[in-house]
Amino acid sequence: MLARIRSLVIDKTGTLTDGRARVVKVQEMPGFSAYEIIRIGASLDQVSQHIIAQTIVAEAQARNLRMSVPTGTLEIAGEGVAGNVDGRPALIGGVAFVASRITAGSGAAPKRKTAPGAVRVAVAIDGELAGEIVLADELREGPEGLLAALRKLGIARIVLATGDRRAVADAIAAGLSIDSVRSELTPDQKGLVVLSERKNGPVMMVGDGVNDAPRFGGC
Repeated sequence: MLARIRSLVIDKTGTLTDGRARVVKVQEMPGFSAYEIIRIGASLDQVSQHIIAQTIVAEAQARNLRMSVPTGTLEIAGEGVAGNVDGRPALIGGVAFVASRITAGSGAAPKRKTAPGAVRVAVAIDGELAGEIVLADELREGPEGLLAALRKLGIARIVLATGDRRAVADAIAAGLSIDSVRSELTPDQKGLVVLSERKNGPVMMVGDGVNDAPRFGGC
């Protein structure tokens, strides 16, 4: 059956990518260092169970930074954390969350282009915007070689099917041997993509979770 496959429908998150955000950049404001931004931001994030917060704490640990126990913390679910680190008032969270709580006139972050799918986390220290931590779910190592090898084995058509936004999907597909990008799909719609590809021959679907399990009969 595998020898007869002519089309591949492949998921993005956790399949072509790692499936988890990682810190890819720290953007500092004048007067602040990446060390300070990560250390104080991670110190605050120790009180949060949010996946992004845990990722920033893990980044500080990987850099062997000394985190402090924060005091007077207040977490606004899904937005950010406020508190004190080493006696200094600090904030970490979404750009809008931090901007709404910093000292008036302390300055706004310069507008920077962020890669599609990247997440910007702002950090404020002593009432001033200190900088941003940028996280992204990056492409795994090896997909280019894998897709090329599948082409040599007879797969003529490769389709990326994902629930992510078009800009995110296009950014991941750029440079890969992919014939079609289908984005913003529900699990049922992914199944319909598999069915529609049958016109090109037997289809193989590759994904990493229950959401990627086709809800129709054998391909």
